[in-house]
Amino acid sequence: MNRTLSHLQVLSLTFLSLLTFSSCSSDDDDDNLGNWVDRSVFDGSPRSSVSGFTIGDVGYMGLGYDGDDYLNSFWSYDLQGDYWSQKADFPGSARNAAVGFEIDGTGYLGSGYDGLDELSDFYAYDPSTNTWTEIAPTPAAARRSAVAFGANGYGYFGTGYDGENDRKDFWKYDPSTDTWSELVGFGGDKRRDAVTFTIDNTVYLGTGVSNGIYLDDFWAFDPSTETWTKKLDLDEEDDYSIVRSNAVAFTLNGYGYIACGYATGALGTVWEYIPGTDSWEAKTSFEGTTRQDAIAFSNGTRAFVGLGRSGTLYLDDLDEFFPFDEYDDED
Repeated sequence: MNRTLSHLQVLSLTFLSLLTFSSCSSDDDDDNLGNWVDRSVFDGSPRSSVSGFTIGDVGYMGLGYDGDDYLNSFWSYDLQGDYWSQKADFPGSARNAAVGFEIDGTGYLGSGYDGLDELSDFYAYDPSTNTWTEIAPTPAAARRSAVAFGANGYGYFGTGYDGENDRKDFWKYDPSTDTWSELVGFGGDKRRDAVTFTIDNTVYLGTGVSNGIYLDDFWAFDPSTETWTKKLDLDEEDDYSIVRSNAVAFTLNGYGYIACGYATGALGTVWEYIPGTDSWEAKTSFEGTTRQDAIAFSNGTRAFVGLGRSGTLYLDDLDEFFPFDEYDDED
């Protein structure tokens, strides 16, 4: 029997192998639910590493870096009306990599990096009067790239990078007394550039990087007891991998989402967290440019992601996410 394959036979087998490999790919976004719809482009200059919070149906964000300058301008985005408005400038020094959180209708911004130093000052924003008030600085080490969130009438602030070391300490802000107190009990790794989201008054924390290592631990914080519980890792048994830094996270209709970020390059992948089963599902990737250091707004029933950067390209677009819609490349 002649065991020599003709040139045509080799090409046919190669084509069949490629076709089979392609059709069996588990990473094809066409198999994932989720659709992204273009919304109003940001009115200001493109920028990354902004900070913000959502109050009702309005997202607020500002500060950041545009590739040349650190910024202190501050803006709002109307989630229902799909338009931007410029607000009173942030009164502290221009900076990026700060944190933002909301307590009972008041927004707070602080910490960050001004190009020379890490910072520890904080300011409160009153949306009804469009005014800022300086509050007590955190007694913790000045830092950038931390996380912060509001819960049960208090603000919480922790992790980050102090200019020399990554951090894992956490602090609690009481607006009634304008004081900070240190918390204990977080068992996770030191980190910078992590994310949090809140579902049913439980705060979830994950991702980030420490000493060049992308972290896979994932934690739940109960504000009523101020205790942390370890959850399923973000790369469980190689079934999936959500590890990254510089991502965004948000809550939408009882689910948590982590989107975009950086891991050896800018990312556009999106993952959905189901709290009842402590599990993750892949969703359609962000349809705009892959990016890191973006901003997310969510009022619980609508969610938006935009701005950020991809390499040296600074971005000003904004998209709304519909996690259970079929992908539509026409919107």
